Amino acid sequence: MSRLRNGLLFVALLAFALPAGAQTKKTGLGRAALAEEIAAWDIDVRPDGAGLPVGRGSVKQGEEIYLERCAACHGEFGEGAGRYPVLAGGAGTLNKENPDKTIGSFWPYASTVFDYVRRAMPFGNAQSLTPDETYALTAYMLNMNDLVKEDFELSKENFAQVQLPNAANFYDDDRETTEKAFWKANPCMKDCKPEAPRILGRARALDVTPDNKSGPRVE
Repeated sequence: MSRLRNGLLFVALLAFALPAGAQTKKTGLGRAALAEEIAAWDIDVRPDGAGLPVGRGSVKQGEEIYLERCAACHGEFGEGAGRYPVLAGGAGTLNKENPDKTIGSFWPYASTVFDYVRRAMPFGNAQSLTPDETYALTAYMLNMNDLVKEDFELSKENFAQVQLPNAANFYDDDRETTEKAFWKANPCMKDCKPEAPRILGRARALDVTPDNKSGPRVE
């Protein structure tokens, strides 16, 4: 690591360590972010619809966009192409050995679909979709999963009314309260297991765990 990077890292760590009042002193690094720059990053959408842009799009419009810009990776019917994710189907498979975690079977909220499409899709050309196109694509993918009808139009006004089947199975991480009684006050941090390490499982989907030392080297 260069001296410059070391210096910047030290300044960043020091900023976190100092009391709030002491951080008001200017360091001479960078500048205040412009409102336009903040807006470009502040694009997250909450389940209740907060953060949604103004716009609307129908299932029919979304089908045209999907076939043109999404089907090459995700399949014409959301079945997935190659190793790209499956988007439709999978109802009743979550308790199976190989569940299909699709929008209709697994995803918790319509905002999960909208936010991800808006932020990261299409692959290789992220954030190129307009708000109306994103609404339309979301509506079409909901329709592929039989969650809305073919004549449905999604908008900022009716967004929060769309409910996904698996929403109730998602909840906040509560381990700090529900599992605290099982935590060890003084956990072992060194030489805890004298026996040699053993391979207990392998990456089933990719099968990349080598059987012996002749496996490929990973840098």
